[in-house]
Amino acid sequence: MSILAWIILGGVAGFIGSKLVNKSGEGLLLDIILGIVGAVIGGFLFNRFGASGVTGLNLYSLLVAVIGSVVFLVIYHAIRRA
Repeated sequence: MSILAWIILGGVAGFIGSKLVNKSGEGLLLDIILGIVGAVIGGFLFNRFGASGVTGLNLYSLLVAVIGSVVFLVIYHAIRRA
């Protein structure tokens, strides 16, 4: 996947994930970064459980990235508040 596709997927996944976790978002740049990290984490988690990870710029990959970004955001908020 190209860098531009990762940024687009990360931005959308980070935005959706941040809206699901804290309802207000983290800001555009942090949403993109958290979404990209979330896509990597989601791909790793899905691979560990026997499913395929991020496969390209499609709805399945968006779902994987959103789940990964939600997991990452929950951990991020738990550490940040501690």
